[in-house]
Amino acid sequence: MKMGLQFVTPLWFAATRVFLGALCLFAFLALKGGVRLPGRGEISILVSVAVFQIALPTELIHTGLSCMDTGRSAILVFTIPLWVAPIAFFALGERLTRMNLVGLAMGLAGIAVLFNPLSFNFSNPSALTGNGFMFLASMSFAVAIILIRRHTWRGPIIQLMPWQMLLGTALLMVASAAIEGDPGFEWSPPLIAIMVYNGPVASGFCFWAYVTVSRNLPAMSKALGSLRVPVLDVLFSALILGEEISLIIVSGLILISIGVLAVTVGDLKQLKFL
Repeated sequence: MKMGLQFVTPLWFAATRVFLGALCLFAFLALKGGVRLPGRGEISILVSVAVFQIALPTELIHTGLSCMDTGRSAILVFTIPLWVAPIAFFALGERLTRMNLVGLAMGLAGIAVLFNPLSFNFSNPSALTGNGFMFLASMSFAVAIILIRRHTWRGPIIQLMPWQMLLGTALLMVASAAIEGDPGFEWSPPLIAIMVYNGPVASGFCFWAYVTVSRNLPAMSKALGSLRVPVLDVLFSALILGEEISLIIVSGLILISIGVLAVTVGDLKQLKFL
């Protein structure tokens, strides 16, 4: 995404990648003979996922990413447990085991270490905007997780996913036209390669996989499991983009990894696998 923003404005980049992802899922379902219109009982979850899982966080992340480093952006987006844990406890009645709490504490401690206020320039309006957008995206993902868990699914998630992405595309295009005007970008080999990855893979497959996991795992476990994303993001941003990995970042990565391991062990014990 960071590389794509060199060629396309944030919102049009978001709209284009989500549209390409929707087309790929429609094509896949067509080959399998599984394309169908959403039922009346699926409209609410269709709209909920399109807004809170696709359009809103994608818009916020792409805009925020234009103002800040890749590693920090991933860390802030995946503060999801900060918002999911209390909502899941009250809305879904999910039990908090000791290992879940230890994992949550360690994961959040890792985020706190990585997002060190002493190293952040609070006088920079652009940085404040970027970081704020990432936190809002995190809250949007948390709301989506809870809504997905509460919904009673009547069929395979993948049959509804392309419609959710198509609606998300429409919302993003309206926002793009209103805020950024005409697209105004030209296709080139690097941009095509970036869109091939961000469309079919990072949008089509990954949005479907994310919703599937949200449906089948406890909300807090899924959110903490997602903390693997900033771990890999920080590493790849250093390898590909040359971003610095400091001692603070390494310490945060270690704490996050311990947190993910602890919450995973806690869930396995609940299921009596250990």
